[in-house]
Amino acid sequence: MTEENKDLIAYCGLYCGDCIGYRQKAADLSRDLRKELRKTKFDKTAEYLSAIPYFAAYKNYKQCYEVLGALVKMRCKKGCMGGGGPPFCKMRKCCQNKEIGGCWECDEFETCKKLDFLKPNHGDAHIKNLRIIKRRGVGEFIKGKKYWYSKIKQSTKFKIPSLSSKEHVTED
Repeated sequence: MTEENKDLIAYCGLYCGDCIGYRQKAADLSRDLRKELRKTKFDKTAEYLSAIPYFAAYKNYKQCYEVLGALVKMRCKKGCMGGGGPPFCKMRKCCQNKEIGGCWECDEFETCKKLDFLKPNHGDAHIKNLRIIKRRGVGEFIKGKKYWYSKIKQSTKFKIPSLSSKEHVTED
């Protein structure tokens, strides 16, 4: 992998150099494993072994092989700023329309709904990164800690109740 590069900072504040798609190691390993599985005709082995209770998980071999195929396709040769990443990226389009270098240059990033789709996979990592870039600049961000996932801390004011056996929500 290349050294850290400011061109790999995505509009949303994530660092493309940390992305599994950009790093491509998982794609390469998945490709190689699929090749080895085909070479040894492991599908037949998995089918046979799946009948044995100890190897019951091999019943899922086909799905596993498909997931490996999806990982092979998960390659990104360019960072977000270079046109890589998801083509539907709303942040890229927004930043380009506003003629700004990234969401950190926008006063609304803390409450921007366009960034919400990142939360399931990244928590609030992008927001933390955007705050760092806004406060310290791109050069300092590159030298320091970059968040890829950060659990969102829930405010006690808006806490979502758990649905444990003691607390069960019912409809009348």
